[in-house]
Amino acid sequence: MSHVYPVTEIYGSSQHSIDDAIRQAVASAQLTIRHLEWCQVTEIRGHVESDGSIGHFQVGVKLGFRLDRPSGRKE
Repeated sequence: MSHVYPVTEIYGSSQHSIDDAIRQAVASAQLTIRHLEWCQVTEIRGHVESDGSIGHFQVGVKLGFRLDRPSGRKE
């Protein structure tokens, strides 16, 4: 069995935490990308408000997923 994964990169954000931004990004991707297998955070940043507080966190997330195989082919 070979393991070959296409990869796409998305960005998520959250006012609450980095963890929430990651989870929201993956949950949103799951709605349109089948067979998600793994994620890798590639970038973390935050939006700084005028008072110096963090307005929201932003994360870049790479997602690996399996491709659909033609009927009758073994993985």
